[in-house]
Amino acid sequence: MTVRDALNLALDEELARDEKVFIIGEEVAEFDGAYKVTRGLWKKYGDKRLIDTPITEAGFCGIAIGAALLGLRPICEFMTFNFAMQAIDRMINGAAKNLYMSAGRYPVPILFRGPNGNAKGLAAQHSQCFAAWYMSAPGLKVVSPATCEDYRGCLKAAVRDPDPVIMLESELLYNLEFPVSDQAMDKDYQIPIGKAKVEKSGKHITLVTHGQAYVYTLQAAEALAGQGIEAEVINLRSLRPLDWDTVFKSIGKTHRLMTVELGWPRCGVGSEIVATVMENPVFYQLDAPAIRCAGADVPMPYSEKIEYECTPKDHHIVDSAKRVCGTKF
Repeated sequence: MTVRDALNLALDEELARDEKVFIIGEEVAEFDGAYKVTRGLWKKYGDKRLIDTPITEAGFCGIAIGAALLGLRPICEFMTFNFAMQAIDRMINGAAKNLYMSAGRYPVPILFRGPNGNAKGLAAQHSQCFAAWYMSAPGLKVVSPATCEDYRGCLKAAVRDPDPVIMLESELLYNLEFPVSDQAMDKDYQIPIGKAKVEKSGKHITLVTHGQAYVYTLQAAEALAGQGIEAEVINLRSLRPLDWDTVFKSIGKTHRLMTVELGWPRCGVGSEIVATVMENPVFYQLDAPAIRCAGADVPMPYSEKIEYECTPKDHHIVDSAKRVCGTKF
């Protein structure tokens, strides 16, 4: 199953399960979605459940938040999270803070979803990773799935959650195929928000990653295994809340840590993980400094050849991991 099909099926099932669920955004209805994620759903559920909007992120995001405040469960799709910058005031000052500012009286059960980070050759203004931005905002829950099971389970959990959830997807993953278990095909399958998964066991170094970077991290782990380094790969899936127990337990086993992300290094997801490790007793389990393997600290180049080297690929991850492991290997 492709990631696109996993998303489409999960959306279909959630629309069928709860009549309060609806999808709103640009080209989500008649056009079947800019990436065909909502393919066939408008014909099945009609205009009230799939709503096409003008190119007004601030407008339709505000409408969706208002609908959530009145008891509906909107799925607000951004054609890309780069465009969500037009609506970030609504997302942060509206959705994220309403429950707190109303002393728990007005929850905002809404899912914001769409592609995050780079695709191919889309240049600086359309290739940004906003994981760290949303991860820093109290009141939001943030998920960054990687596999089909991640996408399916995270989406279902997010739609049913009483709080606003940001689901950061990857355009480059939509066409990728991943195996899907019978358990994950259950209509009520959910991945608890805040629960990571150890995708590959190892004993020499812990590699913590999320989203699109997971694919390259797993490839790197296989390459490292051929050189005698057994890497443990943790697929975070959820960034806020983050599964510290799984990360700390792995560090206690491997005694080395490297974070892998496609976003910028400054104030990034990896920065938060490394800082938190430093502040906890698990720090004393480290046999080498924890490091970050992240995107280049530059606006994304338009040239695909240069772009390719601006975010960590398997060979970048291998080289960095070997430095952490030092001369032992």
